[in-house]
Amino acid sequence: MRIGLIAEGGYPYVSGDARLWCDRLVRGLDRHEFDIYALSRSERQEDEGWVPLPAQVSRVRTAPMWSADDDGVVYGRRARRRFAEHYAELAAVLCAGGGAGADDASGEASATEADRFGSALYGLAELARDEGGLVGALRSEAAVRALEHACRSRGALRTAREARVPDLLSVAAHLERALRPLSLDWYEDDGLGAVDLCHATSGGSAALPGLLAHHFCGVPLLLTEYGVRLRTHYLAAPDSSSAVRSLLAAFHGALAAETYARAALVTPGNGHARRWQERCGADRAKLRTVYPGMDAGRFAEVGESAACADPDSLVWVGRVEPAKDLVSLLHAFAEVRKEEPKTRLRIVGTPAGPEGVAYLGHCRALAAQLFPDEAEGPHRVGDNPVSFEEIGAPDIPNLAAAYASGAVTVLSSVVEGFPIGLVEAMFCGRATVSTDVGAVVEVIGGTGLVVPPRNPRALAEACVALLRDPERRERLGAAARARALELFTVEQNVAAFHGIYLEIVSRTPVRRVVLDDTGEPLPFAVPAEAHVPGRWTERPAHPTPRNGPPRPPGTPVRATATPTPEGAR
Repeated sequence: MRIGLIAEGGYPYVSGDARLWCDRLVRGLDRHEFDIYALSRSERQEDEGWVPLPAQVSRVRTAPMWSADDDGVVYGRRARRRFAEHYAELAAVLCAGGGAGADDASGEASATEADRFGSALYGLAELARDEGGLVGALRSEAAVRALEHACRSRGALRTAREARVPDLLSVAAHLERALRPLSLDWYEDDGLGAVDLCHATSGGSAALPGLLAHHFCGVPLLLTEYGVRLRTHYLAAPDSSSAVRSLLAAFHGALAAETYARAALVTPGNGHARRWQERCGADRAKLRTVYPGMDAGRFAEVGESAACADPDSLVWVGRVEPAKDLVSLLHAFAEVRKEEPKTRLRIVGTPAGPEGVAYLGHCRALAAQLFPDEAEGPHRVGDNPVSFEEIGAPDIPNLAAAYASGAVTVLSSVVEGFPIGLVEAMFCGRATVSTDVGAVVEVIGGTGLVVPPRNPRALAEACVALLRDPERRERLGAAARARALELFTVEQNVAAFHGIYLEIVSRTPVRRVVLDDTGEPLPFAVPAEAHVPGRWTERPAHPTPRNGPPRPPGTPVRATATPTPEGAR
């Protein structure tokens, strides 16, 4: 079949979110054909280029989310009236607080508000298709006036009524950025309308092309969320005014609810994400948990040997940022040193952006304060028991070596989605101590110790317990590796999506008729067996006439793209 894979800020670019799992998915499903539709997040990302693409990727179409020139489209009177009506309806829903999490008397999201949001969203999309663009209209003074009128109208939430002009300008600018996919030319029969299935690799703006392909062409939509986009929005922009936060939360909530309602299936990456999706309006019957697929091969040598470079070391591996709460880890390590003076702490990672650089500096200063150089004792002068290292150093040439450099791997985060570093440690057969955040308990499954977040004493006690018990460490490490190999490999991820693709397409009504060389209809635009090597996939030297004798069993025919008959969608 032909899959339209939609990604924002990731695949096929060299850097970005979900790049690795998308690449592994496409390569693993080599019997299918993929069209990649990518929304880039920055000019730098585009300049870095793409990863090498396999042969089953037939084409790539890209569009920037970080910039949009004025489309130069001038609306006539009727188009301006249509825009004003749809945008005013959208603004009214936001000011009323509609969307995911907006409860009515029965405790469920208001169906009426959801219908109003969908009507406004698709009305704007149809206007963009008819007129050639929507960017200029979304940036216009008319959009800000419509938003202001909705905020001042009767029935608007108190936080919306408090919005001032700077707030309205901020919200209008955010909506313009979020709705940029509505102006793309991807929704025709030679674009997403030609695929058998749209697979959006995240929610939010990345799901909009899938929604529009479903609206305009009837293409079924599969949504995968390894991190729930609505949850990410709730944790972002804490410095914004309450009016801005309220209006944008209503927009992203309504968009999430619309995406969950229109998707054929939704695949959360873990139970934590699944609970968020259910709370935000996803139908439980549509949910299929699919754990991320990770490459276990690069950790095989360390995992099979289960040896560690230093049995008296704790290791932390990851991106250095405030959410990882290294401050609590350092205070916990101070308690560990009181019980086990020979213990060392290795912090292996690189800072995430300017905020991460500042946080790393703060942690270095705290480590120097907590562990001043000692003139006596087990460490010589100038040797701090805490080291800050990066992958590629002589002692840590690669990621597997980082986990092998200590006896216990520690995760100290206060915010976490799916803990990739924890799974990597499990592949390496490490005993782990983790904080109870995100999907940690679900991932670890009893093969490691879990403590409350922001609790240095509990973290220290768990670390000391494992440092003093090598046999327990070995048992937990072996159990963790077995669990990771069963649940979190690339193979299980690819197999799960292969079955989900077939399930969705098998339940989808035929939208168009695609014929083979003899005029017989094909179930898929590009059959899966077209990519299976062998004689039987070759075109016959003398095709049998349509009304001639039947073909021998197994005789292949190749698909040919044909125009979509009028009304065949």
